[in-house]
Amino acid sequence: MKRFVALARVSSREQEREGFSLEVQHDALKRYAECNGGTIVKMFKIAETASKRDERKTFKEMIAYAKKHALEIDALLFYKVDRAARNLFDYVELERLESDYQVPFISISQQTDDNPAGRMMRRTLANMASFFTEQMAVDISQGIGRRVQEGLFPGKAPYGFSHIRVNGRRLIETNEAEATNVRHMFQLYAYGNCTLDGIVKRFKDEGVIYRADKTDWKRTSVHNMLNDRAYIGEIRYKGNWFPGNHDVLIDRATWDRVQTLLGNRQQVTHTLTFAGDLIDCGFCDHKITGEIKTKQTKSGPSEYIYYRCTKYNKPGHPRTRIKEEDFDAQVLAFFGKIRIEDDSVRDWFRAVLASKTKDTQAETRAMRSELQRQSTLLADQQDRLLNLRIDGQIDDDTFASKNTELRDRHASIVLQLEALNRTRDENAELASRVFELSQTLTSRWLTAEYEEKRQILEIVWLNCRLDDVTLVPTIRKPFDVLAEGLLVPDSGRGGT
Repeated sequence: MKRFVALARVSSREQEREGFSLEVQHDALKRYAECNGGTIVKMFKIAETASKRDERKTFKEMIAYAKKHALEIDALLFYKVDRAARNLFDYVELERLESDYQVPFISISQQTDDNPAGRMMRRTLANMASFFTEQMAVDISQGIGRRVQEGLFPGKAPYGFSHIRVNGRRLIETNEAEATNVRHMFQLYAYGNCTLDGIVKRFKDEGVIYRADKTDWKRTSVHNMLNDRAYIGEIRYKGNWFPGNHDVLIDRATWDRVQTLLGNRQQVTHTLTFAGDLIDCGFCDHKITGEIKTKQTKSGPSEYIYYRCTKYNKPGHPRTRIKEEDFDAQVLAFFGKIRIEDDSVRDWFRAVLASKTKDTQAETRAMRSELQRQSTLLADQQDRLLNLRIDGQIDDDTFASKNTELRDRHASIVLQLEALNRTRDENAELASRVFELSQTLTSRWLTAEYEEKRQILEIVWLNCRLDDVTLVPTIRKPFDVLAEGLLVPDSGRGGT
């Protein structure tokens, strides 16, 4: 009885177009073997879901098997020539197997004679299969390229977006539930003092699910999303980023802040008010960190927050831990010191704050003029780059890479301009608001959330040191004047 090795291969497109599947090929190959007095001793299959890598792996396994068992098998069987080889390299492997190992290969539905004319016909069929494969790859690539030019994702839409069918075309819409999760994630990382693991834990605690069929969040997924420029309106294609026409989920300021934090690895382990590089240890100059301890009480478990130096366990280091309420008490005492009771003094201090902003306005105008000049230059460079691409002087990859770089630089300048404009108009207002806030800080602090407390401390404190159990802040100007006390003219008494 003859012994055959067979290969069945099909893709989803061919199965839909030509109506044959792996099962159809398997049955036909089996019938051929039986009609020719033999049996199939080994069947290799490549399904429509196989990647190119898996296809190559299966093909190489078949060739290796045929070489190893060359003396035991009579032929390789294929349904058609293009089932055997999708490119000329594979076809050469089959001819070499036939000439060097005397293992012929047979196309059961496209049989040819074993003579020069038959071999020429078989090679012609292999050329046609190779042409079809290459042409299909070109057509697919061009179709994807057209999608990119239209601002559509070339493949699967990232988390936060969904595919929809409109008049037979696959378009993109925002998945509002997922988009809300993306925005929340960026806010937590940019402004909520959360790490990647902190976001995963926060989402779990808040009951935020990834998808209905996959509820848990993974650290890798969070990291990839925070780096995905799709959320600022771009699409990735061949290693470059291009403008898209989908919704922008993340504003540029938040995006740039997140990239800075990711790049500089500025991550903290929790969202505690006095942690996160706010306070230095007076003994060793390392940072003060926080920890949450859970203790069992009669009414159930209770959480307590303590602060200590990051080198707390180092030999010779004071093993001092301070409760958060002790820090709160010191901060509230400080706020009491900067409160001004006299109305006339408060009015004088407001005037001082307003006058200080005038000194920086000239510098601000000069900076704005320079940024506008740079913005104009970048716009000119983008125009020249586009003209070079139209003239064919640079290729697509170079154009896409340089264009992304110019867009990022331009977006950075626009952001600086916006911040500068806000700074000019808001400096006096901000200082005034902080001053007004300083007069009511005690009551505000007691009801403030983490972000507001941190903002207050960073505005008023330049830095802070912990001496044993006492906070020793360096106060920003002009709040140092409030803390030290004011000397103002007393026109009524002729003194100060």
